[in-house]
Amino acid sequence: MSRRKKGQKVDGWLILDKPLGITSTQAVAAVRRIFDALKAGHGGTLDPLATGILPIALGEATKTVPYVMDGTKTYRFTLKFGEQRTTDDAEGEVMARSDVRPDAAAIAAALPAFIGLIDQVPPQFSAIKVDGERAYDLARDGETVDLASRKIRVDDFRLVEFQNADEAVFEVKSGKGAYMRSLARDLALHVGSVGHISALRRLSVGAFTETRAISLDALKSLGHIPAAFEHLLPIETALDDIPALALSATEAIRLRSGQPVGLLHRQDRDRLREFIPGGMVCAMSEGKIVALTRYEGGELVPVRVINH
Repeated sequence: MSRRKKGQKVDGWLILDKPLGITSTQAVAAVRRIFDALKAGHGGTLDPLATGILPIALGEATKTVPYVMDGTKTYRFTLKFGEQRTTDDAEGEVMARSDVRPDAAAIAAALPAFIGLIDQVPPQFSAIKVDGERAYDLARDGETVDLASRKIRVDDFRLVEFQNADEAVFEVKSGKGAYMRSLARDLALHVGSVGHISALRRLSVGAFTETRAISLDALKSLGHIPAAFEHLLPIETALDDIPALALSATEAIRLRSGQPVGLLHRQDRDRLREFIPGGMVCAMSEGKIVALTRYEGGELVPVRVINH
């Protein structure tokens, strides 16, 4: 006799405003319990000391997580000058000090070096795997982890305000894989000081912003009732940057069975050639997503079928 799966079939995205002090995994587990969902995942890790937008995918929405992970992210962080810490945030131990405090002019002169495609060495305390182990596990055991630099994309990096002589607030718009802790560390070094992040908040992830976010406390207060489900967004919300194409019921059935669909209308073929780098298409039918497909040789080929 097969074991009954734990949870209900719940599909959609929840935009959680993650609180301070819990991991992204803990946040996902809490949301999954509230909705009693079979499956859940998130669209980009936030450290325990970070707050803000944590998109959580439930059910079939987990199939679209990679597209959210690739989306542009916006952060606001406070850089505290004068202390470099092992974790590059307020949680770590002080490992170096400096009396240098840059002014606005020095920071303005430094910021262009951190915009565009740049090389970045991730923090010692990060989830990157080294010989099969997480870097933060090795670092906690006292090992010095030699992490290779990687290319990241920073679209915008600006000074928002000086809070006091020691702390300045910045906003950053970046691509996948950019560590704000490393950005803060490297900027402090660039201006002749040392520093670490004392506060970090994520303002957006792709199409997900603070406008429709809900706090974990507010969600818990609703419980497993219809009001909580009103905060679930459609699966296709994560795919706003991917062109959509409406299909007939017959074409949708073909895609759901794993078969490609030929595009017979010239206007569809012309539109896809013009607007889709890489050929990814969100196939829709009756207002719902059917599959993520790739446009190849005049056909839509299913990549991930979404089962409602």
